[in-house]
Amino acid sequence: MTVTRFGWRLRNVGLLLLPVGYAVFLAWQEWRFRELFARPPLTVTTITPAPANLGHALDATAVATVLGLTTQTALLASAEPLTLQASFVVSSGLSRALLADAQGSRMYQVGDRLPGGSVLRRVEANQVVLWNKGREERLMLQPPAARLLRPFESSVDAQPSVISTRYLRPIAGPSE
Repeated sequence: MTVTRFGWRLRNVGLLLLPVGYAVFLAWQEWRFRELFARPPLTVTTITPAPANLGHALDATAVATVLGLTTQTALLASAEPLTLQASFVVSSGLSRALLADAQGSRMYQVGDRLPGGSVLRRVEANQVVLWNKGREERLMLQPPAARLLRPFESSVDAQPSVISTRYLRPIAGPSE
């Protein structure tokens, strides 16, 4: 019987201490919050600039190349003995290019080293850009010699079809 009374008292004291402890915790947080606003603001110090004379000027084209930027000049045609047969441009992931040389065709992805020593840098829809001896070179997609499909040409002059405006007019009546 004494254990039961002790248990009830312990439960009642716990139920009383829980909200009181939480109130004390909230009051302590409010006191810290207000104390932070009472402090004087931090002083701003000025930073002395670095000396302008670094000893040598940076090469702007080298910096642009390292950052992956290209110049406005046209790219040189590649001297590699390769032909671009197909390019597969993917919006997410690595794009690929089908390149052929004397040994045959092979699929390459961006960053792969090619047989001539250059590196595949970019794959675009109609060309690939190679990095060879410190400069970018392009390899254009070669059009096929014989067309597989020929366009159909009609002997009768095609007249433009007349589009009926019947279905393009707005319907009269209450709007939605």
